[in-house]
Amino acid sequence: MFKKLATGAALALALIPGASFAAGGSGHVEDFQFSFEGPFGKFDQNQLQRGLQIYTEVCAACHGLRYVPLRTLGDEGGPGLPEDQVRAYAEENFEVFDAELDDYRPAKPTDNFPVNDGVGAPDLSLMAKARAGFHGPYGSGMNQLFKGMGGAEYIASLLDGYTGKEKEEAGTTFYENTAFPGGWISMAPPLGDEQVEFADGYANDVHHMSQDVAAFLMWTAEPKMMARQTTGFVGVLILSILSVLLYLTNKRLWAPHKGKKTA
Repeated sequence: MFKKLATGAALALALIPGASFAAGGSGHVEDFQFSFEGPFGKFDQNQLQRGLQIYTEVCAACHGLRYVPLRTLGDEGGPGLPEDQVRAYAEENFEVFDAELDDYRPAKPTDNFPVNDGVGAPDLSLMAKARAGFHGPYGSGMNQLFKGMGGAEYIASLLDGYTGKEKEEAGTTFYENTAFPGGWISMAPPLGDEQVEFADGYANDVHHMSQDVAAFLMWTAEPKMMARQTTGFVGVLILSILSVLLYLTNKRLWAPHKGKKTA
């Protein structure tokens, strides 16, 4: 089970509109190939579990997921943790304030991820949706429509976009980032190679971890995405069958009357 670290890096200025950045052009967002893209895309359960681990060990120190119930970690289409692991994960990693006890207690699966406003960092529950649709000519969102590029791509590109260069302006240290508008961001790189160890031995360099946590944040923003896609597909199929039946019915009803001259 994952252990929550006492320290972590904030995505605060990077992920909220109007964040501080030095003058410059728009950032470059890479078109990552996520498994959940497209009308028949599905979340990769192993990737979601890795993203959850990265969030727990790094991001949770500064960011909350206030709109995400802990119990959904066991839902089909999500990380898919067994019930006992969800319970253990909640108890070991988070505390919530209980009004009845007037004190803090270990979190339960029925609780939501705790709010974390200690450093003014934004909540990440819906961040992948908040940053979606801004990429393309004049922010039209065309890249999201035709290439599948959205909030997950922005988050992954931002986390993987640090070049290692720094500069100081007005007493603030800025870090060069190829994805951030303006090219310079006041947030230090939150991820480092081999910062998190995965039980399955999966690659833990910044490039791969950025994609894993971005996929997890896409799931927190769209936890029912696969169910919605299935419902949409069934709806389109039913409407298609109904259209064919209506056409055949119309043809059968009017066939005897076509070609006849009226007096």
